[in-house]
Amino acid sequence: MIKYDGYDEAILGPAYIWRDQTTVSVLVYDAEKIREILMRDGMSHEDAREFIEFNIEGGYLGIETPVVVWPNDIWDEE
Repeated sequence: MIKYDGYDEAILGPAYIWRDQTTVSVLVYDAEKIREILMRDGMSHEDAREFIEFNIEGGYLGIETPVVVWPNDIWDEE
């Protein structure tokens, strides 16, 4: 499984998903917790969201690319 560096506390757990005509085990991350980590490191609320959308959700690292979920999308809150 591929793991994103620096976001261990945002891991929800493993999941089996169907990708590229096979079942693979991937890690599932909570995007809101990743955003909290980025904001702790100095990013604004909007910059952290944009970073996640472009650099994490927009990246494909192969068949084992982790899944990112927004369980309680709080786009309008800070």
